[in-house]
Amino acid sequence: MERVAALERELASALEVAAEGGADDEHDPEGATTAFERAQVAAVLGQVRERLVLLSDALRRLDEPGFGRCERCGLPIAAGRLAARPWATTCIACAATGSPGRR
Repeated sequence: MERVAALERELASALEVAAEGGADDEHDPEGATTAFERAQVAAVLGQVRERLVLLSDALRRLDEPGFGRCERCGLPIAAGRLAARPWATTCIACAATGSPGRR
């Protein structure tokens, strides 16, 4: 949530600068245009918001029967995968191949 708030502030600030017309968006010899930077911040903000939804969903499912089991093959999802991606609903084998893992 803190990351979302920080990105929202950064995006609002960039939009404010653009609205004031103080930046030469296409002729910056120092690198990327401010439009590109705004788009990048907006994209990261979208990804962070999506991840929050996925985490919220995973927390809701945590106490349900079957949490931590692959929805395709039924095998347990490795603890390391759940630590890295708590919202995972498939085991590594099913995620990698698109077909069920071994039973």
